[in-house]
Amino acid sequence: MAKPLELDQQWLDRISEQVNGLQYGSVIITVHDGRIVQIDRTERTRFDQPSHKHVQHEQQNKSRESGGNSAESIRAVK
Repeated sequence: MAKPLELDQQWLDRISEQVNGLQYGSVIITVHDGRIVQIDRTERTRFDQPSHKHVQHEQQNKSRESGGNSAESIRAVK
């Protein structure tokens, strides 16, 4: 028979701290022998992807600006 899990205020605070502010992701609580031994927080960051048309338009503009040069460059988006 499994041992009952004991949650004191310290554990509740720790769990709450991991969940607060989490927009996309998960919190995993690992229990061994009726005791919490680990809390894992996995956070995801989602980015909106521009439409296919928008990407084509940007590529055409870059090609015009570079005088038709086919060299590609990577640009950071803020």
